[in-house]
Amino acid sequence: MKTKLPPGPRMPALLQTLGTWTRPIASLERGRARYGKRFTVRALRQPPFVVLSDPEDIREVFMSPPEVLHPGEGARILEPIVGRNSVILLDESPHLEQRKLMLPAFHGERMERLADLMMELAEREVEMWPTDEEIELHPRLQNLTLEIVLRAVFGLEQGARLDALREVLTKLLRFSENPLSLIPLPEGLMAGRGPVGEMEAVTAEADGMIFALIEERRKTGAQGAEDVLALLLAAEHEDGSPMSDAELRDELMTALVAGHETTASQLAWAFTLLVHQPRELARLVAEIDAGEEEAYLTASIQEVMRCRPVLINAEPRLVKQPVRIGGVDYPPGVVLLCNAYLVHHDPEVYPQPYAFRPERFLERAPGTYTWLPFGGGRRRCLGASFAMLEMKLVLRAVLQRYELLPVGERPETARRRSITISPAQGARVILRERSGTQLDAQVAQRRAGVPAAA
Repeated sequence: MKTKLPPGPRMPALLQTLGTWTRPIASLERGRARYGKRFTVRALRQPPFVVLSDPEDIREVFMSPPEVLHPGEGARILEPIVGRNSVILLDESPHLEQRKLMLPAFHGERMERLADLMMELAEREVEMWPTDEEIELHPRLQNLTLEIVLRAVFGLEQGARLDALREVLTKLLRFSENPLSLIPLPEGLMAGRGPVGEMEAVTAEADGMIFALIEERRKTGAQGAEDVLALLLAAEHEDGSPMSDAELRDELMTALVAGHETTASQLAWAFTLLVHQPRELARLVAEIDAGEEEAYLTASIQEVMRCRPVLINAEPRLVKQPVRIGGVDYPPGVVLLCNAYLVHHDPEVYPQPYAFRPERFLERAPGTYTWLPFGGGRRRCLGASFAMLEMKLVLRAVLQRYELLPVGERPETARRRSITISPAQGARVILRERSGTQLDAQVAQRRAGVPAAA
């Protein structure tokens, strides 16, 4: 007896693939409008995907036993870059053990200790941005988030090694944006040829640099260092053994992939949304200038992530054992997608879902099964605290220095960049230097090594 999946588009897999790539948001909304809160889509060389957007369905998915649903296998397309040891790609007990190893390195308190470094890098980057002309913020934010990862995660200082690794990783990240990276090809089909061959060569070059860095850090030690690599070098498996070089390499690449483009795109959305919301932007700037609290800053970021989650699906779950979710029976081989975008724009969950209202999150904290930019359950993003801190500091650095002026009459539409969704025009704005703020004094103090006043 063939299991009946929820209904979905009947067009060929090729057309469905093209639709989800070229019009990701429109495809989702069209699917929900026609089929409801669960529907099936089919893509090239992929198992059936069932898109879920009912919070109760999502709760059941997140609560399912780890042996029943495998998020790691569901995200296997990332293996060429992040490696097979990545915590993202592991399931059941191997995932739990690796997550326990990594959790202390991404604890909120440890992340706060990196705040000064993040702020210094943010201020240095935004100081160089041109004013009184139309610019794209997204590529500049990519440069900044890559620099933060290299300094705060890899532990690199200014110098030739930082420059060399930055260059090769930029090439690698560019390859990962190619649509071919999302289509599993027959093993060996493109090995050594075309874009795939180039990506393999760049990956090998990056690996050589990363393994050399790991070897050097093992020899010299990292006493007192607060970067993520130092903390992972000190981590031990349950049997007392350290993480292997391959494990360290894969988790560093995971941190790069998970913390670079996602944060850059989320910040790009923040600016393209805020610049068209003068009332909310003015309130946010006033809070930042006052420097007393950050409740509205936090709520604004949460609302940006609700309106435009850059990862529109929580980590895909591959069904390994028959499971019943929301009254529907799913057989092994199906992939369940908890869709953040559709949940975030459900009027039953968020009144006026297309309105930008940070006040939502002043009135009520984000829901476990209704706010999903960091996924959820036992697979919730390890770097959530890191990302939130980084976004707060970058927004502060920009809004303390510049006034934002819009380009065009409305926020930009969405385009797909590999697994992320970003502003189609690169987050175009005009920046105007602000006057009458305390920024110059604060920057001068920091550069002179004088502690800021409490």
